Amino acid sequence: MADELELLRRADPVPSDDPRLGDGPLGPGAESHLAHLLASASADTSADTSASAGGHAGAEAGAETGGAGTGPRPWRTRTRLLWALAATVVIAVTATALLLAGPNTTPAVAAPRPLVVRADSTPVPLDRLAELAEREAGDDGAAGLRKGTHVQSWSVGMSENEPPITLPVERVVRWNADDSHTVLVVATDPRHPGRRVLGEADDGPRLVDDGHVISEQTFPPSWSDAPPQSPPPHDTARLRAYLREAQHLDGPPTTPELLDAVAVLLDTWTPGARENAALARLLADAEGLRPVGRVTDRLGRPGQAYVYDGSGYRRMLIMDPATGAVLGLESTASADEPEYGVEAGDVMEYSAWIR
Repeated sequence: MADELELLRRADPVPSDDPRLGDGPLGPGAESHLAHLLASASADTSADTSASAGGHAGAEAGAETGGAGTGPRPWRTRTRLLWALAATVVIAVTATALLLAGPNTTPAVAAPRPLVVRADSTPVPLDRLAELAEREAGDDGAAGLRKGTHVQSWSVGMSENEPPITLPVERVVRWNADDSHTVLVVATDPRHPGRRVLGEADDGPRLVDDGHVISEQTFPPSWSDAPPQSPPPHDTARLRAYLREAQHLDGPPTTPELLDAVAVLLDTWTPGARENAALARLLADAEGLRPVGRVTDRLGRPGQAYVYDGSGYRRMLIMDPATGAVLGLESTASADEPEYGVEAGDVMEYSAWIR
């Protein structure tokens, strides 16, 4: 029933981040209220049992003497039973409708909540993180550049008059010695391992098993030496030009364009320590990218968060506090978009790169 309950909670008007719905132990007030409810339910059950027994005796006595019985009428018990059965049927039908919707109905699927910055954390300036990455690059045995990537991502597909949907996927890109490469895409959601998730289908979104293979393609050798296929440089000036060319920009990239270019780079390459250092220094020079504190990313990794607000979206960059490597990027809506069913704070897309 776990999937059904989550879907029903999404249909409930109470916000998904309401403190009453949080996971974890109950507070003292909630414990007291629960104990009171359980005691009341136990008392009601005992009273109903006693009354029912008395009712049967009273009814029999009434039949013998011609008087009325003193217990509850049998139809009251039947009515309670019918209401309980009706409620059960309504829940089952609602859950089934959400899970097994027809081709023209979008299944209700919970989008990930925005990452939350720890209130007790101290923001770390990007300059300091870049210095850390540079020291890491100078260590013996530091990680080297590798072509290929492993990323988990979410993206919201929107259309007018339809609710937004989130498609969680994991993508692995492996390159071979002959420059051919294979791209494997599976449906998965690290928040709920082993549970069904939303996947693509010819007739629209459908719930699929965790790990369901969406596609597996092998591409022939590519001889392109243009970014992002060519190896990224490991000095800041050349890396800035590389990312500009990768995004086909006419001028120096703005901060949002730079973040988009970083995603393109990390979707093709797994940077080594030297590339991480150059990238961290480049990001430290980006205008409007401010440190906000510590977060735990969607794969459970500690990170330092840096935020850029603008163009209707809030972009959050998550970086490894130990190495200065980019761990993830998150984009959330800054304003409501009622025509698409989007509210301010909704996650629009997210990528978490696995190293």
